[in-house]
Amino acid sequence: MGQKVPSPCIDVCKFRRGDHCIGCSMDKKQKKQFKKLGKRKKQLGFIVELIEQQKEMGGYAFWEKAYRKRCRKKDAACPLDELESL
Repeated sequence: MGQKVPSPCIDVCKFRRGDHCIGCSMDKKQKKQFKKLGKRKKQLGFIVELIEQQKEMGGYAFWEKAYRKRCRKKDAACPLDELESL
């Protein structure tokens, strides 16, 4: 699959948990970092690390559903499906 991986951002963008977004758990540095990742494999790795970060921080159970909806809206394959099959 060479298709671009949609950003894990779910368009909440409120940095109220320290420096982390209440929607996706990324900080501003991570948001910029994801945009610069060119290869799909690196983007998928980033999402795996982000999911671990969300688990550690807690309170992000809604993110997966919102991200899947975002992928559908962009008519893009959801990378979470690909990660589940690994």
